[in-house]
Amino acid sequence: MAAVTSVSLFRNCAATTVRAFVTVKASNPNFTTFLLPLQSRRSLCRVSATNDEEAAAKVATANANSGAPTIFDKIIAKEIPSSIVYEDDKVLAFRDINPQAPVHVLVIPKFRDGLTELGKAELKHVEILGQLLHAAKIVAEIEGILDGFRVVINNGPEACQSVYHLHLHVLGGRQMKWPPG
Repeated sequence: MAAVTSVSLFRNCAATTVRAFVTVKASNPNFTTFLLPLQSRRSLCRVSATNDEEAAAKVATANANSGAPTIFDKIIAKEIPSSIVYEDDKVLAFRDINPQAPVHVLVIPKFRDGLTELGKAELKHVEILGQLLHAAKIVAEIEGILDGFRVVINNGPEACQSVYHLHLHVLGGRQMKWPPG
């Protein structure tokens, strides 16, 4: 099985979601073809996706302190379109393009001011941190999930932070599991 790449497994997952089994072939001709049950196949998809997230986080970390505009800076500047849920003079909230729940909204400060991750927060950031959390509550109200939602902040590469512009994930619309991730 080591000869089968995660990319081909991920592609198989997307292409055969309605089948109960998927055939897996290795590049080695002496390797036996076998079937994976749907449940196992889904697990392999998650492993591939997780590895992709980890790889993206490592790449993002290398560019974290470059000072270059992030994708969020481009969304704030309206250079990249987004589905805005809430906006005021300090905060912008928009739908995640890869939602992990029926409601998945990102809440970001409009001005980074060195706040690339929560671990870099300083006393000067106290006000904006409070505004971000208040905006998360407003998003939950707007989205109709005030009775049950989760706020997540990924901090650094081991938490799979992929954009170094502090952001909160507001997740809801389904039962959240514990422990997370």
